[in-house]
Amino acid sequence: MAERSYRTVDARPNAESLVKPGELVDLIEVTPLTLNDRRIYNQLLENAWEAIDKPVTHLIAKASLRGSHNSNDRIGESLERLMSAIVKVAVSWDGESAIERVQLLGGNIEALRADGMIEYEIPARLRKIIGNSQVFARLQREVMFALSSKYALTLYEMVQKRGNLRWKASERFSLEALRGIMGVPKGKLSSWSNLKLRAIDPAVAEVNALSDFMVEIEPIKTGRAVSHVELRWWRKDGDATGAAGRALQFSKVGRRARAEGRTEPVAEAPQPVLRPRPGWLDARGPALRSETYETARLRHAGYDIYFVEGEWRAWAAGKPSADDPDRAFLAFFRTFAARNPV
Repeated sequence: MAERSYRTVDARPNAESLVKPGELVDLIEVTPLTLNDRRIYNQLLENAWEAIDKPVTHLIAKASLRGSHNSNDRIGESLERLMSAIVKVAVSWDGESAIERVQLLGGNIEALRADGMIEYEIPARLRKIIGNSQVFARLQREVMFALSSKYALTLYEMVQKRGNLRWKASERFSLEALRGIMGVPKGKLSSWSNLKLRAIDPAVAEVNALSDFMVEIEPIKTGRAVSHVELRWWRKDGDATGAAGRALQFSKVGRRARAEGRTEPVAEAPQPVLRPRPGWLDARGPALRSETYETARLRHAGYDIYFVEGEWRAWAAGKPSADDPDRAFLAFFRTFAARNPV
């Protein structure tokens, strides 16, 4: 009798890690998502795991999705983007390779109470993909919440999916495929140099600093232009794994600077300054939207956005409230970056 293949749904989350089907790691975003969207989606998958391939609804407390923020506004925004998000997933259809376009999240109900629940469902076609999945990534919760950009989180998931393969330690992607998997918005970071500087290099540095693997992404040229990249990975030795554990103990503020072997530029202070964790920021003023953080990361790669946000809130203390806090923060960031180049 043929041996039954191991299914992804047979894998179990635990206190330290969660499971994500491999098909949902290498999906291509037609509709771009934010870092917060991706984290929330991973939590929704984990919460539904016991019956994720069944036509049932699932319940989760809003508080568990809120993270360090005091407001539930970002949860609703993320749910709406996940509902409207269309992704392309590589599947096998009648024994042949195919692309399936699916929505990530079905209908949901959100209780109005701040401490209320959310009821949601996984779309039918996506349930079928998950039910047939035989490859998955095991994601460490602490690393998932420590990574500071959606590019770093995506790269981490890609490596976790592939890291335990016995006879494979590299994989080639077309540049267009890598853009799609990493969720680079259309028209953004169009040149290889910009993509490398603003998305790939910071992501590689964070994954190398915080995960159990080391990773490299090397360009491959066709003629004079970069057309493909080669992703390589290998497991860290004991010393490097210990260093990753210590890196996770640092405050998120400045963590990217440590990963890249530098310190953040701090106005009027020659020494690096350690700041509180980002959770305290929203308590001092209006919360910023998830898209604002993503915009800041794209415009000002290499800066710790939470440090700059703290500087902005300190500068704005006592001044009249801005009509549009998100635009005000981005304007402050532009001036800060001009005065404090990396």
